[in-house]
Amino acid sequence: MTRPMTMAEKILADHAHLPEVHPGQLVECDLDLVLANDITAPIAIDVVRDLGAGVWDRDRVCLVPDHYAPNKDIKSAEQTKVMRDFAHEEGITHYWEQGRAGVEHALLPEQGVVVPGDLMIGADSHTCTYGGIGAFSTGVGSTDAGVGMASGRAWFRVPETLRIEVDGELGEDVSAKDVILHVIGLIGVDGALYQAMEFGGSAIESLSVEGRLTIANMAIEAGGKAGLFEVDETTRAWLDGRTERPWKEYHPDPDAEYARVLKIDAADIVPTVAWPHLPGNARPVAESRDVVIDQAVIGSCTNGRIEDMRAAADVLEGRTVHPNVRCIILPATQDVYRQCLVEGLMDVFLDAGCVISTPTCGPCLGGYMGILAEGEKSVSTTNRNFVGRMGAKTSEVYLASPAVAAASAVAGHLACPSDLAPVA
Repeated sequence: MTRPMTMAEKILADHAHLPEVHPGQLVECDLDLVLANDITAPIAIDVVRDLGAGVWDRDRVCLVPDHYAPNKDIKSAEQTKVMRDFAHEEGITHYWEQGRAGVEHALLPEQGVVVPGDLMIGADSHTCTYGGIGAFSTGVGSTDAGVGMASGRAWFRVPETLRIEVDGELGEDVSAKDVILHVIGLIGVDGALYQAMEFGGSAIESLSVEGRLTIANMAIEAGGKAGLFEVDETTRAWLDGRTERPWKEYHPDPDAEYARVLKIDAADIVPTVAWPHLPGNARPVAESRDVVIDQAVIGSCTNGRIEDMRAAADVLEGRTVHPNVRCIILPATQDVYRQCLVEGLMDVFLDAGCVISTPTCGPCLGGYMGILAEGEKSVSTTNRNFVGRMGAKTSEVYLASPAVAAASAVAGHLACPSDLAPVA
């Protein structure tokens, strides 16, 4: 009889062709997918070529130009060209050119490229996003990604698992982003260092897939190796018609061993903002209303999906962005952009005085499309607020949900939707 295992342990055991694994064990696993972007791919490509190999499976390598794409300058154009040329040379199936691309961690689930039970690595720290649909996905360096592209295999140290259970009903204005900011605020930015974060509980089960992807996306901000959600009817319905790939569901054993079990009452979670300069510096929005902002960014791999666009539009409809605020809307993919058009959300954003961008990671990493000047403050639905993250070193980034970011854009300071006067 095998030992009881967590989700992470089961996925790693299967991909290592072992009956069981235990935390701390080193295992070599078969990979399902390897991902890189326009910043990280060129180094990985050099590794593939240094090994004298091509990619191990052209259907299992994903290359997405999203960080500085559409290219902001000559250097970024050269980076993207290296990836583009390699994709064409190798016949990579999952390479998305401009006009079909989007933010990688929104694009791959949307297009059905990644499925539950996958084991994947990506040369981007927020590769942990795909745990929202039950995959074990984690960020690695470009060298490891290159070896993975060439061999289809990677080494892992089996992580301990932190079980996080959120039970009850989420309150008014509270979203998945508030849940993960609350969690990181409780445990700190190293509270799950090299641990798998396994989420459960009635409040988690009530979340949409988009919400689960948001939470999994920020597992790395607590030091987590991966963020994992069990597949349920919500997941299955979301996947229906989205992919032809078979998948496998992994569920933790009832008596699995956890490093720690954190139980949270959903009623204790309020609209939350992470103050500079760490995602763990979480405070209630109600205690942050005196923070005057210069910019609001709504988008990214954390909160750029259609659910996020709708949440922002619900707040902005019939209202106008504060005259001292720049509000930038970034749909995460072309499909999200098109759906915003179909639903009339673009009209809402334009009428409110927002700037609408093509899908890109741009402002999240201080690349372009929203750079902050000295001393400026931005509320953002992105995932990091380190010193200088979105521009000048004296600028400040406050992380929040789409609804809070939109309400703040209207108010001119950090605010909840419920703080705004009703639309006449």
